[in-house]
Amino acid sequence: MPSKDTPPAPVAAKAAAPAADGKKSSAKQAQPGHGFDFPVPASKADGKSITELFKTLEYGPAPESPATAYSWLDSHQRELGHFVNGKWYKPEGRKYYETYAPGTGEKLAKTIQGNEEDVNVAVAAAKEASESWGKLPPHVRARHIYSLARHVQKHARLIAVVEALDNGKPIRETRDADTQVIIRWLYHYAGWAQLMGTEMRDWQPCGVVGGIVAWNFPLMLMVWKVAPALAMGNTIVMKPATYTRLSALLFAEICNEAGLPPGVFNVLTGSGSMGSKIAAHPDVDKVGFTGSTEIGQLLRRLTAGTGKKISLELGGKSPIIVFDSADLDSTVEGVVDAIWFNQGQVCSAGSRLLIQENVYDKVIRKLKERMKHLRVGSSLDKCMDIGAVVDASQLKTVEKFVQIARDEGGDVYQACACMPASGLYYPPTLVTNVQTTSTIVQEEIFGPVLAAMSFRTPKEAIAMANSSRYGLGASVWTENMSLALEVALSVKAGTVWVNAHNLFDAASGFGGYRESGFGRDGGKEGLYEYVKPKWMSRVRIDTSKKLEKFGSTTPGVPANPSVDQTPVYSSPTALPLPSFTPSIDRTYKLYIGGKQCRPDATYVRTVKGPTGAVLGQVSDGNRKDIRNAVEAAHSAWGGWGKRAAHNRAQIVYYMAENLEVRRDEFASRLVAMTGVSMESAFAEVDASIMRLFHWAAFADKYGGTVQETQLYGATVKVNEPVGPMGIVCPDEAPLLGFVSLFAPAIVRGNTMVIVPSESAPLCALDLYQVFETSDLPAGVVNIVSGCKDHLVKYLAEHQDVEAVWYFGTADGSRFVETAAADNCKRTWVDYGVKRDWFDDVQGQGEEFLYQATECKNIWMPMGEIFAN
Repeated sequence: MPSKDTPPAPVAAKAAAPAADGKKSSAKQAQPGHGFDFPVPASKADGKSITELFKTLEYGPAPESPATAYSWLDSHQRELGHFVNGKWYKPEGRKYYETYAPGTGEKLAKTIQGNEEDVNVAVAAAKEASESWGKLPPHVRARHIYSLARHVQKHARLIAVVEALDNGKPIRETRDADTQVIIRWLYHYAGWAQLMGTEMRDWQPCGVVGGIVAWNFPLMLMVWKVAPALAMGNTIVMKPATYTRLSALLFAEICNEAGLPPGVFNVLTGSGSMGSKIAAHPDVDKVGFTGSTEIGQLLRRLTAGTGKKISLELGGKSPIIVFDSADLDSTVEGVVDAIWFNQGQVCSAGSRLLIQENVYDKVIRKLKERMKHLRVGSSLDKCMDIGAVVDASQLKTVEKFVQIARDEGGDVYQACACMPASGLYYPPTLVTNVQTTSTIVQEEIFGPVLAAMSFRTPKEAIAMANSSRYGLGASVWTENMSLALEVALSVKAGTVWVNAHNLFDAASGFGGYRESGFGRDGGKEGLYEYVKPKWMSRVRIDTSKKLEKFGSTTPGVPANPSVDQTPVYSSPTALPLPSFTPSIDRTYKLYIGGKQCRPDATYVRTVKGPTGAVLGQVSDGNRKDIRNAVEAAHSAWGGWGKRAAHNRAQIVYYMAENLEVRRDEFASRLVAMTGVSMESAFAEVDASIMRLFHWAAFADKYGGTVQETQLYGATVKVNEPVGPMGIVCPDEAPLLGFVSLFAPAIVRGNTMVIVPSESAPLCALDLYQVFETSDLPAGVVNIVSGCKDHLVKYLAEHQDVEAVWYFGTADGSRFVETAAADNCKRTWVDYGVKRDWFDDVQGQGEEFLYQATECKNIWMPMGEIFAN
């Protein structure tokens, strides 16, 4: 998202041109320089009678009074500071930023530009407040959030007007959409605060949350983070977007009026760099960000290795998929809502229109006709469909992308019923004659611009929809519900609407896949972003160490008889042969694509027991081995993820059965590798068998639920597999740690490349024989042995790995989180803090299921019987 601090320069109005008959035209000409020629309605009804108006059905102005908003601004002399510790905070010597209304260029107020000292003050206040807020009974927190919901409800109209003035969006959107969603969010999470003691009993607050939000839905996005954070016992420091600060500061006053304790909610205003200062502060425990993918990647790298939780709701390029079985007139209205809602400045905006070929021309014709009737104008006019773009720099960005579309051969169509002569306005735009590789199809524009393409078959539609680095939202338009559901499940997006678009509710989590980020806002799934397991303490890690040489390794060399106590081949044979007869060599190979494979470089690593005795040799994997294993995991993913959950469960149960048959063998191997007693070794094998049973049981019991949204229909949450994953196992509990990580991942439909314990890998490698005899399909589990940090480097950097789990060192955790930022893959790391793999909470808790799944919400409206 843009982050310039320069206020928008008001565009000068152009005088109305004389009409052909010499009289002045009643409609002004459009803003110069754009090349548009759209009429602007006269400010009066021109003295027409009611009878005449009923005949023409002309729109007259329906202005919303800004008087109350001005009164609020005037009560602060139109100069606002930070809101910290329950009061206004205006330190000396600060600069101020002037806020303008995008539609008119009117100066609204000036707000303080904070610095690092202000961040320290706000975070200190939030930290102090967290000590008491997090310990309040859940019912007391619920009362506070309920009170806040009530007070926001009382001031809803004021909020709507301030938001429309500050952001430029139409008042009917801020009044009927933004504020209603805000109120719903607060009521919903007041309920979750009440239920934390039972529904979230194994979790605790993170502590101090740093929230950073975008300018497109300034207050709504803020409340999406504030409500769950406060409900779970956190305190928060919010940084609103540079362009749109006013509603956040108004909300701060409402929080105070509602009786929220000082320090629980704090607002800092400043430039874009202040967000980084909040995220980097050592006393901030969790970062929640909504904004551009580029800034999200910067924040991911900034917080990497610090132990802070982070959730990112980033950009999107959402497809609208229209089948020939759709109600085309309703679909056209849906397209209008999908792309021109909030001037297209919506992360889930339906900016890619995919139409089945046999109805393509018809839909385009209907859409062009509908565009002619869209009204672009003042944000305070209730009759306007589209308002102003938020800032001059954003308007230039939109213009730049449309020009690129023209240069690449696209056909640009622009039309609307009216558009003001001055202000930061841009007409609704449709671009046709584009390809899947066109810039306008691939890049997020964040403006009222729609690109349209055709497809022939549902498979082609799915492929085109998924041909994007984003995965935030999508909509499917058809009266064939069977087709709609199959497509919805096949599209890689966090939210899929059927015969609708841009519906939001507090009971349904919203968030993305791929470079649209990770984490969810809304629903119970949104709670997990603001909690950590009760057994876990916050780690504080020094991240000053440079990691340029991370993952470098030297391949193994032959055993040195002066150092190694036992040569590799000295094991006696059971055959009646001389005592000096060596055993037959067995070097453990890699396990890729269901086959035992030699490593690319043919290097091996020697595995020794605690006494230094050589136990065997294993393959030493490298970058090419990781590449081959990821390809195998990708090949297997499509089939494995679609298998019936019962079938996946049966395979894992079979693994437990086959492992128990070899119980003595695995126990002996553990004794040799780790030096534990035979009793302890048997305990680890038995725990591994029970863990396989545990996760097999969950194969068909975590598929999702029906969300209780306000939609007349069904909103279904589906817990989908994440995809091909990279997993690096701990050195401790080499068998149990391996089983505890691969089992939850595969029962939930993921495939993987897994790196076993570096120091004691033999048990894990013995398991591939268990896999082969348990009917596990080839490529679901791929085992690459070797130096864990060397191998995880390539897993974290691989663009086709969807998530990385790493249990190793603090440096390794930091590297994984840093490298994963390149394609926003999910990570789960331990920061070098060991967990008890034998403990049922630490070794098989709910967080394993959370990490092994992606939450998708599918919205399916009804309307055949009672809605008509």
